[in-house]
Amino acid sequence: MSAEISETKSWTDDLPVCFYTGVGLSTNQIYKEDGYRREARECEDRSFHFKIDDHTFLYGVFNGKDGSSVADFAAQRMPAEILLGQLNDKTSPEAVKEVLNEAFLAVERSYFESIDDLLAERANLLCELPEGIKSYDAYQQFPDIVNRLRAANVRLSASASAAVALIFNGHLYVANVGDCRALLCKIDAEGVLRVMQLTVDHDLTNEDEVLRLSHMGLEVEKLQNLPGKGSHLTTRCLGNYTVKGGYKDFDLFSAAKAEPVIADAEIIGPINLDESCRFLLLTTQGLYGALEEATNSEQANKEIAQIVVEQFGSQSTITGVAQGVVDRIARIHHDHYMEDPNHVTCCQRDDITLLIRNFNFQLSAPLSASSTLRSYNTSLNAYSNDSSTMGLKFDTQLNTLSSTVGNSISETLTEASITSSTESSEQIKSNQSQNMLLDEDGRIGPYVDFTSFYQAVRKAKDEGTIPEDAIY
Repeated sequence: MSAEISETKSWTDDLPVCFYTGVGLSTNQIYKEDGYRREARECEDRSFHFKIDDHTFLYGVFNGKDGSSVADFAAQRMPAEILLGQLNDKTSPEAVKEVLNEAFLAVERSYFESIDDLLAERANLLCELPEGIKSYDAYQQFPDIVNRLRAANVRLSASASAAVALIFNGHLYVANVGDCRALLCKIDAEGVLRVMQLTVDHDLTNEDEVLRLSHMGLEVEKLQNLPGKGSHLTTRCLGNYTVKGGYKDFDLFSAAKAEPVIADAEIIGPINLDESCRFLLLTTQGLYGALEEATNSEQANKEIAQIVVEQFGSQSTITGVAQGVVDRIARIHHDHYMEDPNHVTCCQRDDITLLIRNFNFQLSAPLSASSTLRSYNTSLNAYSNDSSTMGLKFDTQLNTLSSTVGNSISETLTEASITSSTESSEQIKSNQSQNMLLDEDGRIGPYVDFTSFYQAVRKAKDEGTIPEDAIY
């Protein structure tokens, strides 16, 4: 069985979609000096959002790397590993978390089983090369074999970061590997919107991951100084057989006592979903990465939440909110490139996917969108330069949220603005209904007087000042 996903119908196509959810997407871009943009490759991001029943919802985003094969496979297989009876009779949080953990491991095992043919092809190609031959000599003497071998290695290196959120019996569980993020936004007792990162970025800026690799005998500093990757090397992912199955063949990983890059998910939960919860964000690295690169922001989570709130004030659908956020950040990134006189930064960006699960945040009514947006902007600007807030910290060992203050946005004013703007729109409707009364035949009576217009036309016609070809 090939790792390539066919065009045939998947069983997940029949799962009921969650309509409380919207997804925004923007494919990768390469920027040209004249402002023209083009895709460097096919989109490698994938996502899903399902409502199984009133008590069970499942969401996921996947950031594919070196191809979309793993992201495709995981997006189709992950729901099967969670929703096909695995949650039946699971009453304890520990049991639910075990289902999520096993799902990640099972997806990777199944993926590796699906590429057996590719592994066999690679082994056969290696056997066709003389033992001990150097890479340069091999390419000079056997270019076709070397090219086919390189192509196989690229496919074997495909991987995916993932963030999966499960709502089960009124509680939220989040699991992730790699650099996808889950952000929960909720109102605190003072009416302030708090932004909490529920996931852990598995890269070499993560102290726990650095410690784990060090205990395996690896020299982490060498990994951090890798050109082009450095600290952004993901230390957990789905797939990437090249490193996981053959890590002994790499000088940087050969000293490891076990597989250094793993698929074990970090899981948080249960989180009670009460009335204070406003919305949940699942995003691939492309979203917050683009914002950080373009603005040098150290509070990307907070700024993303601000843009989400703004879009709630100007969109009438949750999908419109998600796409509006993605489009806004994509534009910020592109504009930063165009403003750079030397064009040395932000010359391209990755795929962006944002999934928003709305709980009870109010969408703008179409007639009041512009007034609501103005009210949101007024409220947000008062907090946009608040340097006193601190990022939420997450204890990866205890799997619990710490009690330190999170990023915040004022929610009190925005809720008030929604009320006032709604009242304004009702007043507009009332005025319009008074001006446009229906006659006895159910038609709207004339409410614009064109008498002066017709008098002017008649006068111009009598004086002969209207062009002959004019239509009136």
